[in-house]
Amino acid sequence: MKLFIDIAQVVVGIVLIISILLQSKGAGLGAGFGGGGETVASTRRGAEKGIFMISLVLSIAFLGLAIVRMFVI
Repeated sequence: MKLFIDIAQVVVGIVLIISILLQSKGAGLGAGFGGGGETVASTRRGAEKGIFMISLVLSIAFLGLAIVRMFVI
């Protein structure tokens, strides 16, 4: 059981990192790491909203797996 939780947490963590990097606005890969200049607040629509919701669900799943892992011996 513990091995399953460990593997699931690693997979969820990697997918979460990818989904967060996909959210970045701006040109180039540097925008994902803090570059990209000024930002303008706008409403999320379409694919951007979907990626945001996936990131939200994955972050909750990652936190849940971390809590469960604390109590599994």
